[in-house]
Amino acid sequence: MARIDITRTELVWPGKYNDDGTLRETPRVQLPFQVIETVNESRATREAQGSGSQPGLFDVYEGREGDTFEDGWRNKLIWGDNLLVMGSLLEKFAGKVDLIYIDPPFATGADFSFTAPVGESATNTVRKSPSLLEERAYRDTWARGTDSYLAMITPRLVLARDLLKESGALFLHCGVQVSHLLRTFLGELFGHENVIDEVIWSYGTPSGGRAAGNKTVKAHDTIIFSVKRRGEHVYKKQYIPYSEKYVSERFCHIDDDGRRYRTRRRPSGMTRQYLDESPGVPLSTVWSDIRQTYAMHLVKRKEEETGFQTQKPEALLKRILKISTEPDALVADLFCGSGTTVAVAEKLGRRWIGCDLGRWAIHVTRKRLLEIDGCRPFELLNLGKYERQYWQGATFGDASDRPISEQALYEYLGFVLRLYGARPVPGFQQLHGKKGKAMVYVGAVDAPVTIDEVNQALEECARLRQKELHVLGWEWEMGMAGGNDLPAGGLMQHEARARGIDLKMLQIPREVMEQQAVDQGDIRFLELAFLVAEIVPERGQTVRVALRDFVISNSELIPEDVREKVAKWSDWIDYWAVDWDFRRDTFMQGWVTYRTRKDRTLALQSDAHTYEKPGKYTILIKVVDIFGNDTSQALDFKVP
Repeated sequence: MARIDITRTELVWPGKYNDDGTLRETPRVQLPFQVIETVNESRATREAQGSGSQPGLFDVYEGREGDTFEDGWRNKLIWGDNLLVMGSLLEKFAGKVDLIYIDPPFATGADFSFTAPVGESATNTVRKSPSLLEERAYRDTWARGTDSYLAMITPRLVLARDLLKESGALFLHCGVQVSHLLRTFLGELFGHENVIDEVIWSYGTPSGGRAAGNKTVKAHDTIIFSVKRRGEHVYKKQYIPYSEKYVSERFCHIDDDGRRYRTRRRPSGMTRQYLDESPGVPLSTVWSDIRQTYAMHLVKRKEEETGFQTQKPEALLKRILKISTEPDALVADLFCGSGTTVAVAEKLGRRWIGCDLGRWAIHVTRKRLLEIDGCRPFELLNLGKYERQYWQGATFGDASDRPISEQALYEYLGFVLRLYGARPVPGFQQLHGKKGKAMVYVGAVDAPVTIDEVNQALEECARLRQKELHVLGWEWEMGMAGGNDLPAGGLMQHEARARGIDLKMLQIPREVMEQQAVDQGDIRFLELAFLVAEIVPERGQTVRVALRDFVISNSELIPEDVREKVAKWSDWIDYWAVDWDFRRDTFMQGWVTYRTRKDRTLALQSDAHTYEKPGKYTILIKVVDIFGNDTSQALDFKVP
């Protein structure tokens, strides 16, 4: 390895520098975003406000809205790898974010599963493991211990710094295992003078399960507060209310108007300090007045619980946002989990961007926001196109630095095609194989199949006059999946029918990674979930939509103890919504219903909708199951 000239105090780990001694660059992949859903705003409302037409189904997000709510800003919830998301945000948002809060996984071997209620009983729950993409991300984070953790988190911190305003602040939430390392790196990244504080969040008492074992009891996390430029950053001093004991002992006098006060000796004589004019105790760097969300004895916190074991209390994020932001400021949380940061930002009147790799996290956040009275419209976005060239240069299968070569990519495609019973077909731009009369497209191993990918494969089939396309994928972009065998089908089947193509989308089973299953030929490619919905016409131009059936994908692969908790088909459904006038663009949520932890009932028929004008309409129904996967069905309807 080449000699590295050390000119300053810095943190060094294997992989930080290239073999020639140069610093390894932070990847800045810029991929387009697609807005797949608009929440809390109907199409009619947007048009009435003169906000313009929605982007088309295959258009990308252009980021033309203003920098305030009054200028048309819409908050954003993004599903995807935050390294790619941040790199893609730079084009529009570099130097525009006021505050970034990051709460990355910091405990090796931590359990990132979550509990999800099933059906109509809040106590009937299942434990959901992370998706394949999440599993790989968590595995790679700790594959080489601290070395791989630092390789994961440091480029994300570099991109976070580039997104911040000159007056912006970063709050990095971490555990005692890595806080010393991250503080050193933040000093290197921001400048040691710009690492303002290290906050100790003392969240609980040393009792219960955490007190087990012969060890000191862990009862705090660390929050490192850094700023882009010291002296220009926003800082609003906070106070903690006096305790009842302090008030009774110190503010022990009451005047004729019933106001509590205490006397203080000044050079000019004795003065009165009134309690109602006193802000409280100045906030220090030790926060011991906020308990964990999962402190069950605190009844006021129960309403915040979402099933995420690492969920942070709203009071914690409220304090952070009040310290470093003003109303209308832009707040970002790139590991948003159950959505605490964006929910608090919404309640405080801040603009926000949330991102997470987990489908269920995005879904829980969406429902949590819908529960907020007066929640402003917000958008769900995907990364619209995962460039295959990028994934060829990414790591494959483990956290090593071995890139995916072109040869390895061909071997992967050939392997999946053989298991599917298809043969490779060279010479095409998008299509990879053929099975009988059907062309076959294989999704990348480390990325979801996107609407854009399927559209390009459909276009190539149309040019070649091929009438059938099978798409095989590990993960699927939100908003596109739907039943294959129904006359109506889902969103992409509806799009394919318009081109005269029969489209089937099939799940690549995890068993392909098990050599024994491959050797035994026990590999089945499973169709995605599908739903049966129908239009219920009423008088005149009024209709409703009713769900009649829902079949979850690969239910036979779901553990038996989970299947036993499902009493009827509707128990699989957690949420569903209707776009009454889908126009091959963003899904506009015209009506929605969902289960909450308090209310587990679910309407299976929508409210009535009345069309103002006669004509032909496409009604798109979107269902989200208890694992966070969404399924759609498109129905055509003619209004007399």
